[in-house]
Amino acid sequence: MKILHTKAEIGEEINRLKSKGLSVGLVPTMGALHQGHLSLISQSKQNANITVASIFVNPTQFDNKDDLLNYPKPIEKDIQKLESIGCDVLFNPEASEMYADNEIWNYEVGDLDTKLEGELRPGHYKGVTQIVYKLFDIIKPDIAFFGQKDYQQFLVISKMVKDFDLNIKLQLCEIVREPDGLAMSSRNVRLNEEERHASIILHKALLYIEQNYLNLSLVELKNNAEKFFDGNALLKLEYIRICDKTTLNELNKKQAGGAIVLVACYVGKVRLIDNIIIA
Repeated sequence: MKILHTKAEIGEEINRLKSKGLSVGLVPTMGALHQGHLSLISQSKQNANITVASIFVNPTQFDNKDDLLNYPKPIEKDIQKLESIGCDVLFNPEASEMYADNEIWNYEVGDLDTKLEGELRPGHYKGVTQIVYKLFDIIKPDIAFFGQKDYQQFLVISKMVKDFDLNIKLQLCEIVREPDGLAMSSRNVRLNEEERHASIILHKALLYIEQNYLNLSLVELKNNAEKFFDGNALLKLEYIRICDKTTLNELNKKQAGGAIVLVACYVGKVRLIDNIIIA
């Protein structure tokens, strides 16, 4: 696996590969890789000739500076994991390589920036689109892979690709879960034993809505799911919503084409998100 640190290096490598007619798949990450990330690498290897992973903890998408400081950065372990699964290229730049001083990004995310994660984390998606656009511009992938756990992020990036008329295919990949149902996340390592046990409530609440979707009203489903979080001092529910899969508008009646249920909750000091798509 080639490990590159500068825009010039990765640009030269991509030009060399594309001159041979090879297609490029990109898996953008912030590191602290787990099996969910590695499943994206596997998807890329099945759909593109060359797989590029990026590891960059992007400072502009953190609305909470403590979260940025505490974000795990086990780069040596990440390199080992990427090599073990057969990733071709790792792009691992420094912040100074990706951002100029006083850089301004004027892209307006739009309606998705006012809902759910956009509402609770002001400026988050502006930072996400800024860095993803940079990565797309530098690496010029034919296809890019994103996990369903960050579903709203996938919709935001899809809109950006359309707005800028980028010739990049985006692929949404299924959530990879622990045996007890917890969605794999780089933040999970920060949970202590008691918090880790409590964290499975997120998935249990989602499953409750999925399993009872045809039998109960939307109000009953939401109210009953919220009760899963009652009485546990470790859990601070931010939202659980049943939404349209395209707009993320909260549904007031069931509709053809199904729905998506999204949840965000603090478990101790660790903020977790999850979702489940209802067909």
